[in-house]
Amino acid sequence: MKIAVVGTGYVGLVSGTCFAETGNEVICVDIDQSKVDRLSDGQITIYEPGLEVLFKRNLKEGRLTFTKNLDEAIKDSLVIFLALPTPPGEDGSADLRYVLGVAKNLGKILTDYKVIVDKSTVPVGTADKVKAAIQENFKGDFDVVSNPEFLREGVAVDDFMKPDRVVIGAESEKAFGIMDELYAPYVRQGNPVMHMDTRSAELTKYAANSFLATKISFMNEIARLCELLGADVDMVRKGVGSDDRIGKRFLFPGIGYGGSCFPKDVKALVHSASEVNYDFKILKAVEFVNADQKKALLPKIDSHYNSIEGKTIAIWGLAFKPNTDDIREAPALEMIDELKKRGANIKVYDPEAMLNVKNLISEKVEYCDSSYETIEGADFLIIATEWPEFRTPDFQKIKDKLKESVIFDGRNLFDLALMKKHGFTYYSIGRSTIK
Repeated sequence: MKIAVVGTGYVGLVSGTCFAETGNEVICVDIDQSKVDRLSDGQITIYEPGLEVLFKRNLKEGRLTFTKNLDEAIKDSLVIFLALPTPPGEDGSADLRYVLGVAKNLGKILTDYKVIVDKSTVPVGTADKVKAAIQENFKGDFDVVSNPEFLREGVAVDDFMKPDRVVIGAESEKAFGIMDELYAPYVRQGNPVMHMDTRSAELTKYAANSFLATKISFMNEIARLCELLGADVDMVRKGVGSDDRIGKRFLFPGIGYGGSCFPKDVKALVHSASEVNYDFKILKAVEFVNADQKKALLPKIDSHYNSIEGKTIAIWGLAFKPNTDDIREAPALEMIDELKKRGANIKVYDPEAMLNVKNLISEKVEYCDSSYETIEGADFLIIATEWPEFRTPDFQKIKDKLKESVIFDGRNLFDLALMKKHGFTYYSIGRSTIK
């Protein structure tokens, strides 16, 4: 099948590459000519494990191409995916200017039947708006489909190639048939392809992400309660997660969620509810808890030290989660701001996200080439992202390089007994402090 993907950001590039991997001819569109040139030359523009191999293979085989020309991309394509940014406005609403702008342009270009697919996360009713925007200039036959993505950064290739489910919202059997054919190679093991109306499909994505965000914030509240009651959140988590009605995933406490999806989608769903005069109290609480949780280590630091002015602090991890270079809404960035206000000097290390941080706050911190370089001469260590390479460090080397054997762990990487054995003062989330 011939496919166009409009937008080469995270969702667009992963989707386009994975569609090409099953033999489709995919042409990706972006308005940034320099980005198009880099991608055409084989320079991948995002970090995602496993993606680069597929990207280069399909580029070499000619199944994956890039252009700035929208007309060229849709000329021979049957299915056109809109994978465009929908950034949140100040009121939390999703900004649809890019999606609707492309839709209007499509209306000026279309000459025959196409399936236009909203792949971006968009509010309920967006498919109707896209349809209306196209019909301003095109009166022929076409379908608008909602096909939300459920890609987790760090495992997005596996999520696309072996999806738990595929959600397709459409209003015609013709569109359902085309989308079923397109996704057939990815659901050979029998995972469901769910047909529904476009509004239900649009809401499904927001509901899924908001529910997962709720699980995270709930466990962070439980972690705080554990600290006050003398319980251990790891034991509570295991006891709760063994219930198959609840499940084990998204129950790990920490210093809050970030990234491009959960914060934006929770805000957007709260806003959508407000538009129909519904007060979504649970999600408002989720937002409040998450914002507060990003600062959960600061009271522990303030309690341990009378002042951190002039102290040098090492931070391991900048990305909002491991196996990505995404720093959007990353807890580490908020913590850096707060620590700088207290007069601290900060050294940082992250395996993939440092360039993005340099572009954002280049002058605020010292960037290091390794985790051990970061702690050289630092007063204490903060762990903000649970990268695999941080899980089994040389603890003696950490003690030798730090001025004080003090660790503030925002991701509960280490066993309490192990930290006691190695003689650390160790603060974590929802567990007793080792001193």
